[in-house]
Amino acid sequence: MVKIANRGIDAFVKAPDSGIVAVLLFGEDNGLVRERAGRIAAAVVDDPADPFRVAELMPNLLKDDPTRLFDEMGALCLTGGRRLVRLSSAGNAHSGAVKAVLDDDLIAKNGSLLVVEAGPLAPRDSLRKLFEGHPRGAAIPCYPDDGRSLEGLIQDTLGAHGLQIEPSAMAYLCDNLGTDRLATRSELEKLALYKGQNGGSVSLAEAEANVGDGAPLARDDVALATASGDQAGLDKALMKCRVAGESPIAILRAVIRHLQRLHLLSLKAGNGGDLGQLIKSHRPPIFFKHQQLIQRQLQYWRPARLAQALAILTQAELDCKSTGMPADAVCGRALIRIANAARPPARR
Repeated sequence: MVKIANRGIDAFVKAPDSGIVAVLLFGEDNGLVRERAGRIAAAVVDDPADPFRVAELMPNLLKDDPTRLFDEMGALCLTGGRRLVRLSSAGNAHSGAVKAVLDDDLIAKNGSLLVVEAGPLAPRDSLRKLFEGHPRGAAIPCYPDDGRSLEGLIQDTLGAHGLQIEPSAMAYLCDNLGTDRLATRSELEKLALYKGQNGGSVSLAEAEANVGDGAPLARDDVALATASGDQAGLDKALMKCRVAGESPIAILRAVIRHLQRLHLLSLKAGNGGDLGQLIKSHRPPIFFKHQQLIQRQLQYWRPARLAQALAILTQAELDCKSTGMPADAVCGRALIRIANAARPPARR
């Protein structure tokens, strides 16, 4: 079965296809991986903690006992119902064990479901290729919330508590949430708890008071400093990210998202749109404290230059994943190149 498209993910998670033997959840958003794995488990068994119907395996168990996965999937559920096996922190080393499960006709008949959780996997990675190419497998990518998907998550989560949100607060939350689904939900639940049960609208001050300490703000600072050519600001923001434990890939992706936003705005302005109005009406909304800075950045950055900068960042991300070079150094070098390119000639 091929990778499940975004529009079909929610339906599959709520009611996994009975013809599927194993599901792979993978991607950069570990929180979303865990959330979807939990939702699939809840759809398959009444009690995800039932030891007679659920088995949870860690990679080290398979290293010591390579046949353990096959044995767990082949076991019959004596209490009735579908059996669930969960394998977390999986990687390419487990492709062989998973393939043996997918290929076995008896396992396919007994109705057991294997849920495999993994981190980022490239299209060429053997584990991902196995699931996307096997008729009994399903692969579900779990990428960070952004754009309209993040707006929708914020509105749905706060709406469940009878809350609305002011545009400025929405812009602030969109800038400071989204890299991890569980972390985003936790922050939103904290904000809802702060507001209480009386409903109303979340203000910017309330959003700032409850959300935004640490890594997300630091990543935003990296992106803004890079696009502004602010070397001192970039150094400071990168240090904050490292203290917060942010990965170089997460930092690169934050800058990529910012430059993609600049690229879209620049293209629209080139087609005759009013830049100030385009920034104010952009979706997801741009935090008002950043709007003037972004307008200044767009005075220098043009679509062709932004495309070149995005190519540098994309290559840096690929190098972080595949070359074995120190990821911090790869990330820092790419950001410095772009920051230098953003500086007007007189300042160089």
